[in-house]
Amino acid sequence: MSWATGPVRSSVSLARRMEGPVETALRSRLQRALAPSHLEVVNESGQHAVPPGSETHFKVVVVSGSFEGLPLIQRHRLVHSSVQDLLASDIHALSIHAKTPEQWAQQPRVDPSPPCLGGSKHDPLGPGKRTPP
Repeated sequence: MSWATGPVRSSVSLARRMEGPVETALRSRLQRALAPSHLEVVNESGQHAVPPGSETHFKVVVVSGSFEGLPLIQRHRLVHSSVQDLLASDIHALSIHAKTPEQWAQQPRVDPSPPCLGGSKHDPLGPGKRTPP
């Protein structure tokens, strides 16, 4: 699972730990295609203007020997090619952190995602609209 292991403190924590079908498919495809030594799949949909329970916005941290010697753009292409059908149908946004095992050993974490600033969640005029000057 994408959440830290440990005792469940409340029913809310338990609900947050449930993995939906898109998250399960995303995890499975990345594991099959890249054989990662470390994989985190985080559903960040709740931080965006989508209905509760949505599976549209994800962050993945993938550590794989497959990335050795590849520039970042090619690493991202490998990730994209392994989940392209999900990107075409279910996933609206995918944040990718693709690292080699050596890079992960040097810094075994990624920064938290910034808060969502887009869509109707923060713009009173609606998605893509700007307040007049």
